[in-house]
Amino acid sequence: MESFVRLCDRLSVACGVASGILMVVSTLLVLVEIVVRTAFSQTLFVTEEYSGYLMAAMTFLALAYTLKDKSHIRMTFLHTIAKGRAKVWVDIFAFCVGGIFCAVLTYTTGDFFWDAVVTKSRSMQISQTYLAIPQFFMPFGTLVMTLQFAAEVFRSVLLLRSGHVDNVEAESNLLGR
Repeated sequence: MESFVRLCDRLSVACGVASGILMVVSTLLVLVEIVVRTAFSQTLFVTEEYSGYLMAAMTFLALAYTLKDKSHIRMTFLHTIAKGRAKVWVDIFAFCVGGIFCAVLTYTTGDFFWDAVVTKSRSMQISQTYLAIPQFFMPFGTLVMTLQFAAEVFRSVLLLRSGHVDNVEAESNLLGR
């Protein structure tokens, strides 16, 4: 169980790093477009389209890292009033609900991606990009997030087994908020 948690954490970090790299690529693409328009009165024609694809990929790749880092917006009312084991059980319930939601989302986006593969869909823009390429990041990102939710459940179970649940502080205190 611990090795699964470590593997999921590493995968989430790798996806977070990839998301950051895509952000740099997107920024560079926009900067090149600005230079080409200003200096040469031309355009790359694909900047807006590809920036959109990169933004979607960045978002889906960063989901699991954000969960691992506890950076998603959270409703912490029950979490702050619960003590000890009850707090961990609230986490387990929330992670299970999130995991089920993400599993359904993975299936749905996977179906969307597979439809683009089967129909060989292309964008209507001048680039005629094969849409399965940018759409791949949706099911992949939600799958990694589903795995991270499972890792969070396992991490909570390991915490329950360790018997150190009385030392768990409120999440809001841990995050400095």
